[in-house]
Amino acid sequence: MESTARSPARICRGCWDQMHVPIPIRGPLALPFRAFGITRSKMNPNICTICERSFRYVKKQQHISAAATILFADIRGFTHLSERMDPLILSEIVSAFQDRCAQAVWDHDGIVNKQMGDGLMAIFNFPIKIRHHVDAAIAAALDIQRSCTSALRSLDLHADGLALDALGVGIGVHTGQVEIGEFSTFRSDFTAIGSAVNLAARLESQAAAGEILVSAEAAAQAPNLMAGTQTRTYRLKGIEQPVVAQVLFKG
Repeated sequence: MESTARSPARICRGCWDQMHVPIPIRGPLALPFRAFGITRSKMNPNICTICERSFRYVKKQQHISAAATILFADIRGFTHLSERMDPLILSEIVSAFQDRCAQAVWDHDGIVNKQMGDGLMAIFNFPIKIRHHVDAAIAAALDIQRSCTSALRSLDLHADGLALDALGVGIGVHTGQVEIGEFSTFRSDFTAIGSAVNLAARLESQAAAGEILVSAEAAAQAPNLMAGTQTRTYRLKGIEQPVVAQVLFKG
């Protein structure tokens, strides 16, 4: 099925890629499905709630091992800012960040798997299959930096004694084998777990405002996007060996 997030799909791309089942999500044929609660997912508007909430039905097992690229993003300086700024302005900052991050992820066929206030986690290569999922994740990270920088600058931010120019987004990207599935008896939404997810999260925690830290494993699979970037070595919490990463700065 040829479709992209830039051109809205008429059938669920996740169900098609995972089961080759054409579930309508747009147009008149989608109306009967809505009566049964099958609508577009909040994780990506080109997949449906079957993908989101019925992993065991789709994959016939509780979880699977799969290759994926994980992206974590977070607003730098937000905690310090939240102690000194009006909650209404803080909500505008979070909304601008989450909206632009989601659009960037969707534009490159990823899913916004988790939103955690001023942060998020995205998965590339499930349930929509992406041949070059590392490239997709890095391209999404670059789009996030560009659009979030523009959005934050457009907000009327002012606070005495605060360095608002330090407010920005830090991003971590890593690729590898992850376990994807349902890991809770109380919630049916799927997610990804494993060392690859942990490393992406740790890299994001080290990224300064405006930086994208890409693991050596991910960078090796996207040489064109990583050409000329700086190399750094990190000691990351919970990871025994030093971690090498490439540093992309915002455009």
